Amino acid sequence: MSTKSKKILVTAALPYANGEIHLGHMVEHIQADIWVRFQKMKGHTCLFICGDDAHGTAISLRAEREGTSPEEMIQTLHQAHKTDLQDFLIEFDNYYTTHSDENKQLVYQIYEKLEKAGAIFTQEVEQAYDAIKHVFLPDRYVKGTCPKCDAPDQYGDNCEKCGAAYSPTELKHPLSTLTQTPPILKKSLHYFFDLPKYEKFLKNWIHSGTVSSPVAHKLNEWLQTGLQPWDISRDAPYFGFPIPHTENKYFYVWLDAPVGYMASTLNLTKKNHAIHFSEFWENDKTELYHFIGKDIVYFHALFWPAMLKEAGYRLPSAIFTHGFLTVDNQKMSKSRGTYINARTYLNHFSPEYLRYYYASKLTSGAEDIDLNLQDFMLKINSDLVGKVINIGSRLAALLKKHFHNQLRREPVSHPLWLTIIAEKETIEMYYTTRDYSKAARLIMNLADKINAYIDEYKPWLLAKDPASLPKVHEVCSLGLNLFKVLITYLKPILPLTAARVELFLNTPSLNWANLTDYLTHTLNDFEPLMQRIDHTRIQSMTDAAQTHDTPSDNPAAVSAIEPIKPLINYDKFDALDLRIVKIIKAEAIPEANKLLKLTVDIGSGTRQIFAGIKRAYTPEQLEGKLTVIVANLEPRQMRFGLSEGMLVLAGDGQGLWLLEPHDGAQPGMPVK
Repeated sequence: MSTKSKKILVTAALPYANGEIHLGHMVEHIQADIWVRFQKMKGHTCLFICGDDAHGTAISLRAEREGTSPEEMIQTLHQAHKTDLQDFLIEFDNYYTTHSDENKQLVYQIYEKLEKAGAIFTQEVEQAYDAIKHVFLPDRYVKGTCPKCDAPDQYGDNCEKCGAAYSPTELKHPLSTLTQTPPILKKSLHYFFDLPKYEKFLKNWIHSGTVSSPVAHKLNEWLQTGLQPWDISRDAPYFGFPIPHTENKYFYVWLDAPVGYMASTLNLTKKNHAIHFSEFWENDKTELYHFIGKDIVYFHALFWPAMLKEAGYRLPSAIFTHGFLTVDNQKMSKSRGTYINARTYLNHFSPEYLRYYYASKLTSGAEDIDLNLQDFMLKINSDLVGKVINIGSRLAALLKKHFHNQLRREPVSHPLWLTIIAEKETIEMYYTTRDYSKAARLIMNLADKINAYIDEYKPWLLAKDPASLPKVHEVCSLGLNLFKVLITYLKPILPLTAARVELFLNTPSLNWANLTDYLTHTLNDFEPLMQRIDHTRIQSMTDAAQTHDTPSDNPAAVSAIEPIKPLINYDKFDALDLRIVKIIKAEAIPEANKLLKLTVDIGSGTRQIFAGIKRAYTPEQLEGKLTVIVANLEPRQMRFGLSEGMLVLAGDGQGLWLLEPHDGAQPGMPVK
């Protein structure tokens, strides 16, 4: 392997500033962090850049729902994301945000260059529009059947099953995730990036080794079906950067999100003047790598390089793609306790357990990986605690008891030492190519060999005979030096354990250059490094996930269900008189944002009710419907008149739904 020092910039995809970090996010961040740590151990200059993706309609809708501003919400989540990632030992050189002056500056510069190159044009388009919420629907707020493979329940931007990219208007049987109603089509003038103009360049680029063969094959399918111009604008209301010289038009979040990598770099240069922006974004002599999930390949391997090329910036050296995470072979699920937020995991387990488990599963390909919680427990107990840590703890105790922590003063010449260090280049290759599972498997095989050597001599038994102490000293000294090599091999995966072992070994930072150094000095006392996992802790974590964790990558999937109120007795419940009514008239109140005025037939006459459902229903949708009211509620004098009852509704924090009786129900019937 080359020993020449490199300058490398690595990015991880930006978590959306709309929800908590979960274990699915951690696949990528752990994968990238291991690679970066290995590069640094090799002596390379390697910067690791990330930040929050902080724009889009989803952000403003959640902020509105929570009664705060988008700026306040993204700042709160930014700090939470940063803390979670740090506690998972993800060592970013800079973790920033796309909602920043640096990003705005770069987005405007790039857009101006694209405009001057004739790569931007306008066109009137029909968009999905929620007539109840009065908002154009972003891609992830429309779900339906994939127009390419007919997979159901897919979002409006790309299919998770076949990988196809499309617009929401192409979905079959679309529904707004805000109101569960079919969106209407509404026309608007939009701004487009002329992606087909770069088809020849992109064909050459994706086959130049910058993406893996399977990814290149998938991209080639999209190229063969014909690239489409990319809609880079969104209509107000929208949380993002306004498009210059327009009214009520904003840059689509996916235009400014990847520019966020550049903005985070620029922000870092302001903190560290030894780092120069141009060195990493305008110079092909350095290396640039993106770690991403396979669901965003289209954006990173087609739109992004075309934008960079036209704007005069360097292109990525490679794009590394990984698959999705399943838990116990199923999509993460709150009801099963397998939708697990990063903080919930960290409240129960060491971050290094998951780092090792993911590493043992990750390859250079984009295959999905499964977090099997039973296998997770067995692998940590067997591999890390039983095989690796056990070497250090057993031999350290003997070295302290019989030799005052002093290793043999001369190196031990033994074939096993040569065997273990001979795998250095192979393990180096596995880390470089991101075949972490092969690295982990080989390292555990080496641990087996070391344990077999120790078990052959059984130094704990030999130590009972004073005449055998020289052999005990030899076994302990060789075994602990081999332990040092194993920990060096594992250091990119287990940085915290490596730091503790460095303290125990009384040695400088372990790296690839000093891996073969043989220690002959006095060590410090050994401190416990890891504990075994039991079923109780697994159950405790899944119980906590079931109770607290909520899927929030896509806010449309979040149900803001209120907690159940304190128990009441049957008499209190029986005091409620629930009756079926027919809405015979519904009127909008212009001065009110939420209220509709309803006239309902209760069987024995009519009543007037004011209901806060203006954003969920139009008057025309309500007239003639049967529903349920609380009929014996005291009348309430409101600003616009007397309300003589209350509708019974279902809601999830985003939509409201009337209770509709079955056929045959009549006004005035009691609800039992």
